[in-house]
Amino acid sequence: MATMKGKIIKRSKKAPTWLNNDQCALFDRNGLIFYDIYIVAFSGGKDSIACVLHLLDIGVPKYKIELWHHNIDGEGETFMDWEVTPAYCKAFADAFGLKIYYSWKLGGFKREMLRDNQLTAPTAFQCPDGSITIVGGKRGKKSSRLKFPQVTADLSQRWCSAYLKIDVCSCAVSNQKRFNGLKTVIISGERGEESAARSKYADLEKDKSDNRFIGTRTIIVKRKIKGVTREIQTKVTVGKANRFVDRWRPVKDWTEQEIWSIIEKYKVRVHPCYYMGFGRCSCKFCIFGNANQFASSYSISPLLAEEVMSYEDSFGVTIKRKMSLRELISLGNPYPSITKKLAQLATSHVYDLQILFNSEESWILPAGAFGENCGPI
Repeated sequence: MATMKGKIIKRSKKAPTWLNNDQCALFDRNGLIFYDIYIVAFSGGKDSIACVLHLLDIGVPKYKIELWHHNIDGEGETFMDWEVTPAYCKAFADAFGLKIYYSWKLGGFKREMLRDNQLTAPTAFQCPDGSITIVGGKRGKKSSRLKFPQVTADLSQRWCSAYLKIDVCSCAVSNQKRFNGLKTVIISGERGEESAARSKYADLEKDKSDNRFIGTRTIIVKRKIKGVTREIQTKVTVGKANRFVDRWRPVKDWTEQEIWSIIEKYKVRVHPCYYMGFGRCSCKFCIFGNANQFASSYSISPLLAEEVMSYEDSFGVTIKRKMSLRELISLGNPYPSITKKLAQLATSHVYDLQILFNSEESWILPAGAFGENCGPI
C-alpha cells in the first residue's frame, strides 16, 4: 500500500470542514488523496523536484501530472533569474516523461518593477494544444512600483511572489475551461523548516483559483421596474464553473535531509546553481540573498549585477533598505565551488546534461546542500 513518509494519508479530525463527501471524493479506497490533475508549481529547485518524486513514490500516474513553470522574466531577456532554468525544467520533464507548461507576465519582472501609473501587465500561458493564451491587463487601477520587491512576508510588498507566480498560476487555471468539472490540486514546495511563517501554512486548503459548486443562495438586488427602483429576491449559483482546485504542500514537514534523500534515490542531477554552492534555486539575484550569494552572482554575471544596482540608484530605494547591493557585495565572498564550466551552463539558455545519473555513476551531493538558505524568513 502506498505511503507518505510511512503514513497513510487519511481523513483526520483536523481536516478542513469543506472536505466532505457531498462535495468531493478526495480519498480512494486505499486512503490516498485522489485528483484528476496534479499541477506541480515547478521552479526547478530541490523542493519542487521532491514534490514530483513524491507523487511518483505514492503512485500518482504520470499522465495526471503537469509541471508548471512561471518564467519570472517573461519571454524577453533574462534580468533576475538564471538563464538556464526554463531549459533545465524542460529537460527534467522530458527525463520523467511528464508534461510541462510555461506561464508568465508579459514583460516579466522588469516591466512590473518599472510600472509607473500603469495597469499590471497581461498574463500569458501555454495550453495543451500548444497555443498561447493572453488574458488580463485591461482592468483595475493604475499604480506605480518603481522599486524592487521588499524583503518581507507581506506579499503586497514582496510582489515578485504574488504577481509573478501565485497570481499567474491562478489566472492560468481560471482561464482554462478544461479544469471545470474536474478535481485539481496545485502542489507547491514550501517547507516549514525554512521559516516560522511557512511552518504555519496549511497542508491542504482551497486554492485561490477554486470555484467549486456549492449550491444556490438567495440575494437581494435592486432593479428598475417601469421606472421604479425595487428590491427583489433572486437566486444565484455559487461555484457555477464547478472548478474544484485545492492547494497541497506535501513536503511542508520534510527536513532538508529528506529532500536530498529522495533526490538521491532517483539519482537526479539538480540545477547547476546548487553545484556552485547556492543553497536555494531561486532567482540569481533573489532579494533574500546574503552577502556571499550576491557576491557569487556578481562574479557570474557582473553586467546584469551592475544593471540591478543601477536601478537601486535610480529608485532611491534599495532591496535591503539598510544598505545598497554594492555595499552588501563588498562584504561577501563568492562560493569557492563556482567554476567557469558551471557558470557558463547556468547562464546558458540550453541545458545539455543528462538529468538522471546513469547506473555506473555515483550521485553527487551538491556543494550548496545544507548551505546558506537565504530564503523567506
